[in-house]
Amino acid sequence: MRKRASSALASQAAPDTGRLASIRGPLLAWYDRERRDLPWRRTKDPYAIWLSEVMLQQTQVATVIPYWERFLARFPTVEALARAPLDDVLSAWRGLGYYSRARNLHRAAQEVVARFGGRLPSTAEALLTLPGFGRYTSGAVASIAFGEEAPLVDGNVARVLSRLFEVEGVPGDRAREARLWELAGALVRGERPGDLNQALMEHGATVCRPESPLCLLCPVRTACLAFQHGRVDELPPAKVRAAPKLLTLALAVWPHEDTLLFARRAEKGLFGGLWELPAVEVEPDAPEATAATRLSEALGVPVTAKAELGTVQRQLTHRTLTLRLLRVTGRQRPSRAPAFHEVRWCTPAQAEGLGMSTAMQRALEAAVKAGVLDR
Repeated sequence: MRKRASSALASQAAPDTGRLASIRGPLLAWYDRERRDLPWRRTKDPYAIWLSEVMLQQTQVATVIPYWERFLARFPTVEALARAPLDDVLSAWRGLGYYSRARNLHRAAQEVVARFGGRLPSTAEALLTLPGFGRYTSGAVASIAFGEEAPLVDGNVARVLSRLFEVEGVPGDRAREARLWELAGALVRGERPGDLNQALMEHGATVCRPESPLCLLCPVRTACLAFQHGRVDELPPAKVRAAPKLLTLALAVWPHEDTLLFARRAEKGLFGGLWELPAVEVEPDAPEATAATRLSEALGVPVTAKAELGTVQRQLTHRTLTLRLLRVTGRQRPSRAPAFHEVRWCTPAQAEGLGMSTAMQRALEAAVKAGVLDR
C-alpha cells in the first residue's frame, strides 16, 4: 500500500519537460509508422475533419467510413449542409444513431455560414460557441485542422493517460477528469499538436486497449507508470454500466388509400426531431384499447385499434426497445397533433425521404410486409 500511495502522489505532480518529451517523441514516431490509413486523415478540409469527429463519437471506425464518404458526397461543403433541409440531413444520418449529433451538425453549419462566412473558426475557444461543440470536439478540430495546441480527452485518450501517469479514480470522477485534461494540455504543447492528439487516440484504439493491451508493442512503455508498477490491468477501473431500460412503444399504423400517417417528434428525447409511425409509450402488457386511448391523446383525434400487426425488437445503447404495430383507424384524419411537431400522410416510398431512425424504418417495413396497404 505504501508503494502504491507514494506512486499515486508522485503521479499528481506536474510532469516535467523531460518526461513529456520522452512520451511525445516516441509516440509521434510510432504514429508516423503505424497509423491506420483513414480517409479523413488524407484531407486538410476543416469541414471534413469536423464531420469525421462528430460521426466517430460513440461509433466504430469501420461503420463511419462509408457514412462519412456518402455524407460528404451529398453535402460537400458547410454551405451545402447549411442549405439542406433537416429531413435530408437526418435521412443521410439514418443508421448512425444518436441523432442529436446530426441536428447539432446542421445547426452549427448554419451558424458557421451566418457568423463566420462559411469558414469554421480556427480556435477551440471560438468553436465552443457553436452547437454540438463540446470540449473534445473543439480540441480535435482546432488541433487537427488548424494546428492549435488544444487538448482533447476521449475514452481512448483517458485510458492512455491513466496508465502513463497512473491516474486514480473511476471514469466520471471530477478530480480524475480534471487531471486528465491537465495532462492532455501539457502533452499537446509542442510541434504537431494535431498529430499528437491523433497519436494518443490511435494508441488507445490499437495498442493500449481496454482488454489485452499490447504492452510489448507500446512505444512509450518505459515511461508508463502503470506498466512499471504492474497495474496496467487495473487502470482505469471499469465503469459500472446500468442495465438497459426496457421500453415499449405502441405505433399507429393508419392506412388511407395508398398512404400511412407519419409524425415528427419533438426535438429532445429518444428519436428527437425524427419522423415515425406515431408512437406512444405503453406498458409491455398494455391491451390494445389502452394503447389506442394513448394514441388518441397524442394525435388529438379518436383512434380505434383494429388489429396488432406484430412487433419489432431493437437493442439500443441504453434501451431494449419493443415496437408494437397497431393497425388503427378513425373517422377524423389528423392534420396536426398535440404530441408531435407535425404530421404528414405519405406513401412508403415518399417516407424514404424523411429523417427516420433505423428502428422506425424497420417498423414501417414490417407494416408494409403485413399488407396493411392492401386491405
